[in-house]
Amino acid sequence: MMGLINESHPQEFILLGFTNRPWLELPLFILLLITYPMAMTGNISIILVSRLEPRLHSPMYFFLTNLSFLDMCYTTSIVPQMLFNLGSSRKTISYLGCAVQLYFFHWMGGTECLLLAIMSLDRYVAICRPLHYTLIMNQRLCNLLASIAWLGGLIYAVPEASTTLQLPLCGLNKLDHLVCEIPILIKTACGEKSVNELTLSVVCIFMLAVPLCLILTSYACIGHTVFKMKSEGRKKAFGTCSSHLVVVFLFYGSTISIYLQPPSSISKDQPKFMALFYGVVTPTLNPFIYTLRNKDVKGVLGSLVRRIFSSK
Repeated sequence: MMGLINESHPQEFILLGFTNRPWLELPLFILLLITYPMAMTGNISIILVSRLEPRLHSPMYFFLTNLSFLDMCYTTSIVPQMLFNLGSSRKTISYLGCAVQLYFFHWMGGTECLLLAIMSLDRYVAICRPLHYTLIMNQRLCNLLASIAWLGGLIYAVPEASTTLQLPLCGLNKLDHLVCEIPILIKTACGEKSVNELTLSVVCIFMLAVPLCLILTSYACIGHTVFKMKSEGRKKAFGTCSSHLVVVFLFYGSTISIYLQPPSSISKDQPKFMALFYGVVTPTLNPFIYTLRNKDVKGVLGSLVRRIFSSK
């Protein structure tokens, strides 16, 4: 019995990554070594600024704080493992480590899908129902919506990752990827897996397509309202909404290209580049996108920096 378990579920996986393109490994290692601290610093800055500055104690910055914390967790779930594998000849991850990464990475991904939709709903209420904004988006509702996002991501990740880990691998322990991700494990598994592919597609329609439709509907209503505004109000509305839209398209564009197609049809290197994009590039860019396009955050950051230097 023990032999069967070990054969079906290996003690460790070999993450092939870019072994077919070894010249990519050093530039990628250096890139991750630069972007990971940038992502952590940028997101920590957003959280500190939002918490320390009373002017930013609003629903929009409450959700932005959640997004920043999520992005820190998201990128941390994969980058240290990537750095270890790219920096050494031993490109392995234990079966338990792979399982933990699978649950955590997909929990963060599912939560981000829902959180971005909630953030678009917040912008809709702020711009289309400004007189009722503080009444509707009260602290209790904000806490409830944030809890729904985190819990919804967990409810998606646990059963999906669990059923994927139950697939027989027939002794195979090589994953042609940089990380442990559901579509790649399904593709690697042997035997009948059409049910898993169908389940993943159906679940991802609800986790990706439905929130994206909500986001697009919210912004269609926002656009209709914004064009009726005077130029000054229109400029401010575009400033806050454009940042969120850029983040939405960066995240959803790369995620949909992997999760809304059958794992068996995914090309060889596509999941590697996409995982780098939505797991590393997007969390690194998010703080800068929100900071550069937001006068409030830029103003508060500037005043905090000046206060630090003046105290010294």
